[in-house]
Amino acid sequence: MNIDKSKPVMITGATGYVAGWIVKRLLDEGLTVHAAVRSPEKKDKIAHLEQFASNSSGTIKFFKADLTQPGSYTEAMQDCELVFHTASPFFMNVKDPQKELIEPAVHGTENVLNSASEVGTVKRIVLTSSCAAIYGDSKDLLGTPNQKFTEEVWNTTSSITRSPYSYSKKLAEEKAWELAKAQNAWDLVVINPSFVVGPGIKAHTNSESYNIIKQMGDGTMKSGLPDLALGCVDVRDLAEAHFRAGFTPEAHGRNIASAENITFLGLANMLQDKYGSKYPIPKKKIAKWLVWLIAPMAGFTRQFVSDNVGYDWKADNSKIKRELKMEFRPVKETMNDFFQQLIDTGAFAKK
Repeated sequence: MNIDKSKPVMITGATGYVAGWIVKRLLDEGLTVHAAVRSPEKKDKIAHLEQFASNSSGTIKFFKADLTQPGSYTEAMQDCELVFHTASPFFMNVKDPQKELIEPAVHGTENVLNSASEVGTVKRIVLTSSCAAIYGDSKDLLGTPNQKFTEEVWNTTSSITRSPYSYSKKLAEEKAWELAKAQNAWDLVVINPSFVVGPGIKAHTNSESYNIIKQMGDGTMKSGLPDLALGCVDVRDLAEAHFRAGFTPEAHGRNIASAENITFLGLANMLQDKYGSKYPIPKKKIAKWLVWLIAPMAGFTRQFVSDNVGYDWKADNSKIKRELKMEFRPVKETMNDFFQQLIDTGAFAKK
């Protein structure tokens, strides 16, 4: 599937943590970006993207759109052959998961993909999914072939009451594949990132990644970290993966975007050399029984602790390396760049 670079490219959720870097990459390539955002009239929300456009050979145009409104992306998609759908809610603590997570994720995906079919010019959609659509709990690794998460594996353990965020990502991606198979005007390429870290285009203080890394340096976690394993990917590499998924003709299917398999303590240890003497970065694990005991106060369920703490996490990133020629920067570099941004933007300033 060859994409004409003289045509505009649309992206949903353009002001988001991941999307910001994708927009910059597109503008640096000299492309015209149709940025779909909820409130284009809020100039403070889009100023950084306008600045990137003015310093690049590309052009950006803003369009008002809402995940919950059918047809609201149709105008932004006019003349586009390529669409990036990155917009999706990412909140861990929610009161009503159906309304706050599942409906906007699934209906939003449906609305964007239906608009693509209606417009008639779209040839490819790149969807930002998640490794959360592949697994629900780290314990799930035990049931996978060769003890690794691959693109063939789907999350079968999450539900609306158990890891509802992961459930929303699974349902949204399933809906995308269902709609893709029901037509033949455009093809679908999916990116499944693990835990996304790294400096934002601007400090994204409302992202879960920002909050977790901030707590590693502000004393919240100084007593230790639970033994949680995960995969990590730099937000800048993730943007490059999206770009390549859009413009590599042979790109197809799901693609796990993850640089390293690591633990939260492993991430914290990467900060010790440079920042350990100045900030209360955690140095030890908290025993699983203690994590289980305090889980409700920390915003976790005890079932989550039982099925995730102390388990290994391994994902196979060979497909994205082979087919999209992706190379990932070391996570230590990512963590140090991210932590420095938090310092520079006053995240640890004394109040």
